[in-house]
Amino acid sequence: MKGFPDLPPLWWAASIACIYFAKWTRPSWHFEADLLTLVSRVVFYTALAMVAWSAIWFWRKKTPIEPHHTPKTLIVEGPYRVSRNPIYLALVLLTFASALGHGSIFGIICTVILWIILDRRFAAKEEALLIEVFEEEAEAYLAKTRRWI
Repeated sequence: MKGFPDLPPLWWAASIACIYFAKWTRPSWHFEADLLTLVSRVVFYTALAMVAWSAIWFWRKKTPIEPHHTPKTLIVEGPYRVSRNPIYLALVLLTFASALGHGSIFGIICTVILWIILDRRFAAKEEALLIEVFEEEAEAYLAKTRRWI
């Protein structure tokens, strides 16, 4: 779809929409989630905090947060010490939390699909761009920090 914005939050929104759609159309694909409600909430709010913390670093370093833009600074502080892609990790965790909270077997599948899309469509390409722009500094960072966790 030419002209359609290819952004991770839109892929995340689509995964959440799929979870809700499956809940309404395939109730048999769900399990009792009462015991998982607390777990899903903890994961959900932790993931939201990760998004905010990660986004603050983009703002502090004055570099674009959009995935298709050339970075001005290599961020290696804050959550980027633990994961090269904390925002993408948070989007996957938000989907997983929603799947758990709704007791959605299909939601677990959506979580895996989202992870694969974010990994292949965004993370791998962004890391190649980091190497292109920041060369040895980026290679050293990529070698010592995991892509996800």
